Amino acid sequence: MGKNDPNRSYNFKLEIDGVVEAQFTECSGLSPKIETIAYREAGKHQLVHHIPGPVEYSAVTLKYGVSQSRKMWDWMMKASEGNVERRNVSISLLDSTGDAEVMRWNLLGTWPSEWKGATLNPGDKSVAIETLTLVFDKLERA
Repeated sequence: MGKNDPNRSYNFKLEIDGVVEAQFTECSGLSPKIETIAYREAGKHQLVHHIPGPVEYSAVTLKYGVSQSRKMWDWMMKASEGNVERRNVSISLLDSTGDAEVMRWNLLGTWPSEWKGATLNPGDKSVAIETLTLVFDKLERA
């Protein structure tokens, strides 16, 4: 029987409409939540039942190094002008070598809702990192 080691969080890629975009340093917020609706059974006021309500998906936050590419910026600016372009985004977790995909999450109907520019500091020698927040309609795991 082979080992079933956990996957590492540092090897992942992001595709927007099937095209790998930018080099992302962090992806967080993959989190669906089913709201619950509580109701009391008639005649038994001490008994509370719970039924599923609407599903809510947390926004996904991406961090990436500033580069010459304007694709993410242009997508955000279109949304800020009221021209929201919904795209399908896939986040793929890769094996430890970075060669094979081991898991994929598909975010359907995705559009950018927030952008944060890099912190610029002449005394800091680290990479300039921008942040993009994405909201979406549906999450699938493939």
